[in-house]
Amino acid sequence: MSNRLRALKTVLWGLVGVLVSVSVVRFVHGLGAVTNLSDAAPWGLWIGFDVMSGVALAAGGFVLAATVYIFGLERYRPFVRAAILTALLGYVLVAAGLLYDLGLPWRIWHPIVNWQYHSVLFEVAACVIIYLNVLILEFLPVVLEHRFFHGAFFQGVLKFLKKVTIPLVIAGIVLSTLHQSSLGSLFLITPFRLHPLWYSPLIYVQFFISAVALGLMTVVLESLFSNYFLGHKLHKREISGLGLAASVVLWVYVALRVGDLFVRGVLPSALDGSWQSGLFAAELAFSAVIPAALMLVKPIRRSIVGVGVAGSMVVLGMVWHRLDVSIVAFARPEGMAYFPSWEEFAVSFGLVAGGILIFLFFVENLNVFDDVKGHPPEEHLAFQAEATVSFLPGPLGIPRRYSVAALSGGILALLFLPVGGVKPTPVPVQGPRSVAAFISPASEGGTRDLALVGSGGLQPTRVLMLDANRDGDVVLFDHDDHAARLGGERSCETCHHLTKPLDENTSCFECHTDMYEPRPVFDHEVHSVQLGGAEGCVQCHGDGSKVKSYETVTECTECHQNEIASRAFINRPEDRWGNAVGYMDAMHSLCIECHEREALTAPARAPENLNQCMTCHDVDWREDVRRLMPHLSRLDRVVSGSVPAAAQPGAGG
Repeated sequence: MSNRLRALKTVLWGLVGVLVSVSVVRFVHGLGAVTNLSDAAPWGLWIGFDVMSGVALAAGGFVLAATVYIFGLERYRPFVRAAILTALLGYVLVAAGLLYDLGLPWRIWHPIVNWQYHSVLFEVAACVIIYLNVLILEFLPVVLEHRFFHGAFFQGVLKFLKKVTIPLVIAGIVLSTLHQSSLGSLFLITPFRLHPLWYSPLIYVQFFISAVALGLMTVVLESLFSNYFLGHKLHKREISGLGLAASVVLWVYVALRVGDLFVRGVLPSALDGSWQSGLFAAELAFSAVIPAALMLVKPIRRSIVGVGVAGSMVVLGMVWHRLDVSIVAFARPEGMAYFPSWEEFAVSFGLVAGGILIFLFFVENLNVFDDVKGHPPEEHLAFQAEATVSFLPGPLGIPRRYSVAALSGGILALLFLPVGGVKPTPVPVQGPRSVAAFISPASEGGTRDLALVGSGGLQPTRVLMLDANRDGDVVLFDHDDHAARLGGERSCETCHHLTKPLDENTSCFECHTDMYEPRPVFDHEVHSVQLGGAEGCVQCHGDGSKVKSYETVTECTECHQNEIASRAFINRPEDRWGNAVGYMDAMHSLCIECHEREALTAPARAPENLNQCMTCHDVDWREDVRRLMPHLSRLDRVVSGSVPAAAQPGAGG
């Protein structure tokens, strides 16, 4: 093993050690402990780099497979296996990146059984899952050629896989075309969030074409990498051909992006001197124009340094483009900017490091870069000990360099990690406001639409505007209508399951006092004052032989039996009342469960789609509220009648 390869592996193992430490904190304490993600920035580096860029970087698999098996360009066959291996590892790392990004990572399998066939994201998930399996089948012959699998059964599987190579390649091309372009289609619904220089009705075509160019240059860099660190043969003529092909594709990409801006009349904004115009020009030049021009020059194209520089520019530039689309050029509320935490960078770099180590292991032990005809040479028949033993303690108990690197990286990361978790930022809950709303006549399905503002002779009615954290994401709740539907005054206990003393129906926000975090229901100081201070302790802590604690205190129901609603829809609290869940969870649990029950038990009288989110979170009047945000202080005073004229920007939904 060369010194340069040994040094590379040492660095990679160090990054993997950092990844392990960050992973423990992330999966034990959640996203908030290691990321700068928020409601305003629900996706960041792990989506922009690990997923969107990772999928594009893996495009070399289907591009080279099509080049050799479909177009019959046999001189590029030496690149196919390595390209497929890179694609396979790329998609595995994409799945791993999603596990880090998902708030509930154990639900990553849900798209397999919950088919949201109207969603572009579902199509991406389905294609990626299927293509990952196709890549496994495409690469499996390389594994089965090893002497460990020379049994009759494995050789039979090997022969079968070679017979179905063409169908697998065609399936891979179709699936890759679908999901590479669909990643761009995700942004078709964001014309007012994504900057016009990056948004395009043809963004899905741009994503696909850029992925093809990126795949070609990734294969080039992969070949240079294997030559430099592993000493594999460098096919200069073929590398030059791949560079020329990438140049053609890049010019098509440039023409499409610039032409689209011209047709839509957006091109002048690329020259207006704004920071977005500068970013656009730099990104397009670095990722496409300069490397495409370099690859048209034959001496540069045939130079290892020249093709390496151009390939590096394309790879880094296309990653830059994906990050611009998903993060930099994506509008967020003022004052709620996003920049990745160091832990987010550590996860991304650690995953890449792990992928490179696995790539090196396969290349060192399997016939990845040799011609696929015949069997592997003798030196490839046994797994090389250096690939694994170097991570183990030596004969004298002295750790080898890789284990030291990984352990050092992990310990260093722990010094800067919140190993005990982070304290959640409190989001105090505020009570609902009474506002005037207009109700449309009931439709055939029994639904009646609410609008915060409107016209057309509709009489306003008083409703509650539920916006507990005042972020404009409101729900208009017709309290009187719900009470009438559920049986009048006797229905109050259905929702108001606890009431404070001298209160009829305690509002939800009085116990569920934080938007997201549980809060204690019991206020010790209030009880102490009401019971006469220290002298009243014995009324709750009657057994003097026991430690005064929550577990040994008198049950709350002995004094507060009348405050527990007997006909509450949700489960009754325990005798010792503990924490009240966050306001959002409380409202979702109460409303969703009731709606689902009504939709199931009384479908004839239940409005259509009663159990769907948009029944309550209606887009139309959410936008109304956001337009009215400057006037919310006036709306606080609206109890009945019309909305003030100054607060009526236009007709509502």
